[in-house]
Amino acid sequence: MSITTSVIPSSHAVRVGDAPDPQVPERASRRSYTAKYKAEMLAEYEAADRDGKGALLRREGLYTSLISEWRKQAAKGAMTALGKTRGRPPADPTERDNVRLRAQVAKLEHELETSRRVIEVQGKLSALLEQLATGSVTDKGPAT
Repeated sequence: MSITTSVIPSSHAVRVGDAPDPQVPERASRRSYTAKYKAEMLAEYEAADRDGKGALLRREGLYTSLISEWRKQAAKGAMTALGKTRGRPPADPTERDNVRLRAQVAKLEHELETSRRVIEVQGKLSALLEQLATGSVTDKGPAT
């Protein structure tokens, strides 16, 4: 009885450094396409035959649903629709600053009003203490 071992040809061997990283990224990100890229892919897709369309989609890693969506965008408004980004529009920096400054002004006005009240109360307290100090010596005699 003999034991045979198979030898893996070196062309099929995978080195440890060549293996793909099995870790999933912390946060997946969507691909974004420029208007120019969308227009080029639409033109190339439309010009290709059936097999060529499939080859284009595989080569670029695209889906037919993207092509359909891009066609709708192109019909709506050509390059403006193709260049439109999805989601919430970015906030205007000036508007953000205005909101921040308005909140800061409201806070400072509130603090100013509180300070004015404190000063008013301190003035009344000072007047009352002065009145008590002078009134207690003349009216009732010295305090024992």
